[in-house]
Amino acid sequence: MLRLCCVPLTAAPPRPAPAASPQLPATTLRARVCGGGPTGALSALALADAGWRVSLHDPLSAGQLLERSRAYAFNHSSRQLLERLGLWDDLAGAMVPFSRLELRDLAIAAGVPFSTADLPGRCRRSPWTAVGWVGLHGPLMTVLLERLQRHPAVDLQLGTTAAPPLESDPADLVVAADGPHSSCRDGLGIGLWQLAYRQACLTAQVELRGSDDDQAWELFRPEGPFALLPLGRGRFQLVWSAPAARCRQLESLSADAFLDRLAGALPDRFQPDALLDEPRAFPVALQLARRLAVGRTVLVGESAHRCHPVGGQGLNLCWRDVAELHRQARRVAAARLAADRLPAAYAWRRWPDLLLTLLATDLLMRLFSNRAPLLLPLRRLGLILLAAAAPLRRLSLGVMTLGPCRPL
Repeated sequence: MLRLCCVPLTAAPPRPAPAASPQLPATTLRARVCGGGPTGALSALALADAGWRVSLHDPLSAGQLLERSRAYAFNHSSRQLLERLGLWDDLAGAMVPFSRLELRDLAIAAGVPFSTADLPGRCRRSPWTAVGWVGLHGPLMTVLLERLQRHPAVDLQLGTTAAPPLESDPADLVVAADGPHSSCRDGLGIGLWQLAYRQACLTAQVELRGSDDDQAWELFRPEGPFALLPLGRGRFQLVWSAPAARCRQLESLSADAFLDRLAGALPDRFQPDALLDEPRAFPVALQLARRLAVGRTVLVGESAHRCHPVGGQGLNLCWRDVAELHRQARRVAAARLAADRLPAAYAWRRWPDLLLTLLATDLLMRLFSNRAPLLLPLRRLGLILLAAAAPLRRLSLGVMTLGPCRPL
């Protein structure tokens, strides 16, 4: 209840309270983010939320950043971060939830269905009862850019081809989020461990019959994994892994020819009706930076790592980088960690998740992308055990949706 007190007319008027900035520390912390894609934009918002002043630089304009035709799978680790940053309500309406996910090995005609009942306990207690969500790049970036433009602690520098050199920037922290060909990483002389797969990946959006709008699929085929992600109203995002030469050939086909090849690659229950955008093929590789931090610079997202798209881990792994950056930035703002110690603390906390996730995606791809006679019985046994044992399904789905370091 608000209390009102009467002040005698003879009393001296109270002095006005000095203006305060509760969201910023007494000594203003400054950060520079290089890269305006989904991970760079979210990094800037996370740092601003932690009380830092942020400048975001990207040579692409806002319009160019919105142009990419792609869909992403979001898991509960990404949902939790978006909720902490106050972004989930704005984004949830543009996402399509799916409550069922089926893994199916087409070489042995066996599969495992997952549902919300297989989620870890803390995810089941959430009001957002979905195994995951699928969202398009355009609506996602629209929300992120609008929030960046409105935030008083963020200075957007988009479409600038000549950003000020890092050496002359007074920022306390530099975040390299400029993608797999990061100029920031190269400028610091950080090398990569990398393995180029013989597979490539092709993405496209199609109208498809044979699946409900609340179900996603991960189909393991001998030539590579094949994901079907629901976009609503019978539309699906394809993530088709195959030998690089085959992906390039598929990319060059007419719409009718592409749909014919797609029908031949999918089980009989699926019937593709229309191609909704232009198929795009891109190379697939495993990459991991040899260092995640040098001096005042940290590597975030694909500037630090890339993995095979099996399991939809790519963007979620990048955003777990952002979640850790947010935690450490808040510690600095609260004077619980020195600013010059943040890069080392961030790197130390990120290594286990990165190593385990990259290893898991690599093993999945190698185990299921073949018809090796010795492996087929092992795969069948593994899927039978997974389908029969609820604790194993819960552990597996926990790893997929929260990461290997916080599965339950």
